[in-house]
Amino acid sequence: MHRRSRIACGAAALLACSPAFAQYSDEAVRVGLMTDLSGVYKDIAGQGAVIAAEMAINDRGGEVDGVPIELIVVDHESDGEVARREARRLIDEEGVDVFAELVSSSVALPVQEIAREEEVVTLISGAASSSLTGEECSPTGFHWAYDTYSLAAGTARAVVEEGGDSWYFLTADYSFGHALEADTSEFVREAGGEVLGAVRHEFKGADFTSELLEASASGADVIGLANAGGDTVTAVRQAYELGLSSEGHQLAGLLLFLSEIRTLGLYVASGLQLTTGFYWDLDDRTRAWSQRFRRRNGLPPTMVQAGVYSSLTHYFDAVADAGTDDGPAVADQLHGREVDDFFARNGFIREDGRLVHDMALMEVKSASESTGTGDYLEHVRTIPGDEAYRPLEEGNCPHVTQ
Repeated sequence: MHRRSRIACGAAALLACSPAFAQYSDEAVRVGLMTDLSGVYKDIAGQGAVIAAEMAINDRGGEVDGVPIELIVVDHESDGEVARREARRLIDEEGVDVFAELVSSSVALPVQEIAREEEVVTLISGAASSSLTGEECSPTGFHWAYDTYSLAAGTARAVVEEGGDSWYFLTADYSFGHALEADTSEFVREAGGEVLGAVRHEFKGADFTSELLEASASGADVIGLANAGGDTVTAVRQAYELGLSSEGHQLAGLLLFLSEIRTLGLYVASGLQLTTGFYWDLDDRTRAWSQRFRRRNGLPPTMVQAGVYSSLTHYFDAVADAGTDDGPAVADQLHGREVDDFFARNGFIREDGRLVHDMALMEVKSASESTGTGDYLEHVRTIPGDEAYRPLEEGNCPHVTQ
């Protein structure tokens, strides 16, 4: 059953409904925040994502057009089957109007598939696979913070330009890792470099020693880490312990968050380059919002957590503009919308659901350069959105190409 048929006030009872509630299903705007509260991505998203969502709702006074906003939080455990089951329950039993956050592509892809069938909006801040606005896109799906294409566009180009000509990948063996390896390989070759090979590892791995030694034996200048979260932390730490940098190998952390740098420490992570869509200390606007977040969370926000607030804020605006929480109607309001807030610079939402915005190439500071907790990154350069994201015509999004 499509969401547009789930209106609480049916035709027969329409006159009895208040003007505000008449266009809103179940007399509420329900947000299903699906995140990893206990697993490998809990520091990237987790409770911080919940806080960001609560901030977005509170800043709106808890309502849209007099209709209350309800937040329902689910721990998807970074497990696609758990996410699929919970997404179906949230639609059928809880009547959610929008899914938010969705860290891990193995989670976001099946949830967006269900949401597409039911015409429910998805606001994806945590997952990275560029296929979410490509062949797996949705007319009601929106990819907010970053993707594998934008990560590759920044870091791969920079590393090759600095002499990292040959690459070998350590890749998480699921959709996100495969997409990040593929997108990065394309940019490496375009920049004049070569890819010598790749080794896949189990998602949520505990020991990457053999994989790192295989990458080292390839003779590659650069070992590209096509993984995230705890897997990246483990790989960087073990590479440090193996002394791979002293053997002439450079690590390229293709997706690094503040939480992971904090866990690694600056002595281990110093010098790593990364591409990000948000850094709390970038300018006055990022600092002002992050200070509010930090008072509640105790730590600076990650890109994912900031993206949750930004995406929900614009979603609520679109609901108000549409006068309804009907998924396709809200999506129509979001497509083409300009986004220039504390999170995104020079942003606009394409018809494939991709929020195109400026990205930043950053470098991890040395311990002596850092002034305290969270002061981890040095801004290298801004990557304009039209350079950072895949052109619309190359994405093969079905509802766009049709």
